[in-house]
Parts: sequence; C-alpha cells; structure tokens
Amino acid sequence: MKLFVDCSCEKSYIRQEIKFVNHVRDQAQANIQLFIYDIANGSGGRTYKLDFTGLDDYADIITNHDYETNANMTADEIRIGLVKSIKKGLLKYLILSELVDSIDYEISNAGLAKQQDIDFADPWNNWIFEVYGEAELNKESSRKEFEYELGFESDRVTEKWRIRTDLQMNQANSEFIREDETFTSERFRYFAAGSIVRSLSDHWSTGVFAGLRHDTFTNLDFRYYFNPAIEYNIFPYKEVLRREVVFAYRVGFFHSDYIEPTIFNKMREGIFNHSLDVQVRYRQPWGNVYTRLRASTFLDDFEKNRLQLFGRFSVRLIKGLSVRFSGNFEIIRDQINLPAGDASIEDVLLQQKQIATDFELGFSVGLSYTFGSAFNNIINTRL
Repeated sequence: MKLFVDCSCEKSYIRQEIKFVNHVRDQAQANIQLFIYDIANGSGGRTYKLDFTGLDDYADIITNHDYETNANMTADEIRIGLVKSIKKGLLKYLILSELVDSIDYEISNAGLAKQQDIDFADPWNNWIFEVYGEAELNKESSRKEFEYELGFESDRVTEKWRIRTDLQMNQANSEFIREDETFTSERFRYFAAGSIVRSLSDHWSTGVFAGLRHDTFTNLDFRYYFNPAIEYNIFPYKEVLRREVVFAYRVGFFHSDYIEPTIFNKMREGIFNHSLDVQVRYRQPWGNVYTRLRASTFLDDFEKNRLQLFGRFSVRLIKGLSVRFSGNFEIIRDQINLPAGDASIEDVLLQQKQIATDFELGFSVGLSYTFGSAFNNIINTRL
C-alpha cells in the first residue's frame, strides 16, 4: 500500500503513527491518495473532510470521512483523532491488501449494552465566546513601539442561522529619534461589529451587518454603518470544502464624524453605498485556486469607487514540480475620509495617518521541485 497525503496538518506525525503503509511524496506514485480539506465550524474548531481515492489494485474504491474538532481540544488531541480517522478510512484498502490476515480488531462495548433516550441539552445553546488580549513591545536605539489589543468575540452557528459579534480595542504608541529630534505617535482604534445571517436554501443566504468604529489612523472620530446583504452560491453549501463560486451583494448606509476636516472640507457626512463580491475557490487533487473580486461605489457618486482583486493559485505541474502564484491589485477612488493638508514628516515616519493613494499592488511567485527517494517512512527529529 502506497499512500500519498495532502493536507494542512502534521504529515510527520501521520507517517510516524501509520506504519503499515509506504508514505510517498508524489501522488503519481501512490495507489491510495488522501486529500484532507478543513474549514472552521460552529463549535470554534474545524471540520476535516477526508477523501480517499484508490488507484491500480485499489481502483474505484472511494471512501469519505468527516472529522470534527472543537475549541476545547488541544493540538495533540486533534492530531490523534485525525490519525484515527485516517486509519478508519484505510480499512477498505487493508481488507484487499496482503495485510488482511494480519488485521486484529476489537469493538468497544460502550453504548452497545443498553440503548437509552437521553436529552443532550446544550446549556450554551450553540454559542461560542472568546476573550483575548495581546501586548507587544519593540525597542531599538532610535525607535520604540508599544501596542496592545483587547477583544471579545461571540458566534452562534446552526443549520439555519449564524450570529456574530466582534468587539476590539487597539492602541499603538511609537517613538522615533532622528538626530536631536524625537517624533511620537499615538494611534487608537475601537470598533464593534455584528451580523445575523439566515440560510434560505442550499444556494441562497441573506443577512444584516452593522457596526461602530473609531480610528485615528483613518481620521474617523465616529462611524456607524448598516448593510443588508444577499448571497448566492452556484454549488450547494455542503460542497464548500471542495469548491464554491459565491456572489454577494450588499447595499447600505454609513455615517462618519471626522477628527479633522477632510479634503472635501467635511466634518461629518452620511453616504449610501453598495458592493458586489465574487469569490471562487477550488480544492482539487491537482492544486488549489482562490480568487476574490470586490467592487464598491457610492450610490450618489459612482466616481467614488473601489475595485479589489486577490488571487492565490497553486498547481502540481509534473512529478515533483509545483508552482504557486498569489497577487493583489486594488484601485482606490473613495478615500473621502483623508484629512486636508499635507502629511507631516511625523505622519510619514510613524504612519500616524492614512496617506492618499490611487492603487495598491502586490505579487509573488514560488516554484518547488522535489526529487530523490520516494519511499521513506523513517521519522528522525534529532539535531
């Protein structure tokens, strides 16, 4: 049995715990291929989908398993459970292999002696809460930075509903010494956001998003917004681990009070806006594709708009050769919140205020080629 595993997990641990197969590094050399896809679930953990495909002597043998984790599980508990699920998925192939006479198994009596009707009441009613905090200090001879962040999140997920809230407070202080001058900066950001999303069918969803924000970097003394939205997925939502093509449309209103007068000489204003968001995601044996395109504009002035494009693409070209691309491009025509006047040297050096720009661009490419021994199940983590 020659097993190829593709996952975002500890492959070394899998090789160490599953020793009755040959682990190969190239899927073309495997007669059993395992692709593990994972996504966040409602318990605060992740759902792993295990897709087994047999080749050669195991052709047409396909097995699928789901493995659920939650936020209370440790990393060790998660990987132990994942290995157990992998072993369960390999049973069909073991029965047809030369190891069939070496298989020994037992079935636990737990739950088999007596069946009872038990009411598994959830005292939290599917709610998950998280409180977090972080502080960071960096110091050099000419620069000092201190930043802290506090937050609270709640999430309730059912088959029909998803309710989220997010509260966060962030402060960043910077000091920069240049010759005999000392430049200081303080940035504050507070926000609260919430959403209620309702599943309408296997393809349609609708929701409402609202929030409040204070951000000295973007010249916002106070902003509130309200956005109803509707979403359509070409594929059924149950296939989201493998593929999705999603269209989401939002329309709403936001009101802003500014710290300083803006480049349009405004201290406050209310704007109606709308946006269209398209996301494409494929996770396949040959590689992964993710693309997101978002276009937004003000309803009363279409010249104030923003176009955002992000893409990530990885593919296996030939045996052992893989290529990865990622990039982002953003056209920015809606910076109505920028303060009037020129940016000072403090603003530039300490990034104290947002600076005007017409676009943002980034691109990366990576290439990897692996060759050598294809069969090696030995684990050695020594120095």
